[in-house]
Amino acid sequence: MVMKQLCPRFEKAMQLFSKRWVGLILFELLEGSKRFSEMESELPVSGRLLSERLKMLEQEDIVERKVYSEFPVRIEYALTEKGRAMEPVISEIKSWSKNWVSHQEGDNI
Repeated sequence: MVMKQLCPRFEKAMQLFSKRWVGLILFELLEGSKRFSEMESELPVSGRLLSERLKMLEQEDIVERKVYSEFPVRIEYALTEKGRAMEPVISEIKSWSKNWVSHQEGDNI
């Protein structure tokens, strides 16, 4: 039997995207720039974990953190070009979920 080798790029992408809350964070940011507090109130995730995921996405150049020198200081998060390129993937997952995931299954998450 011939073993097919997994593409390292695909594996890296799946590891990144499969981390808990990453998909929902990206889904939120597809609407546009958001402040940390907005995302924290819209997502069922702790502030600590949200911060951790945003830092990881920044390191991967998927999310950018913009600091505005105002009083008080305003910080917003937005998708980079690399992050916006994920829109078709997220749209397809959304479409798939509408067709194949029941409301009961969604409530159990």
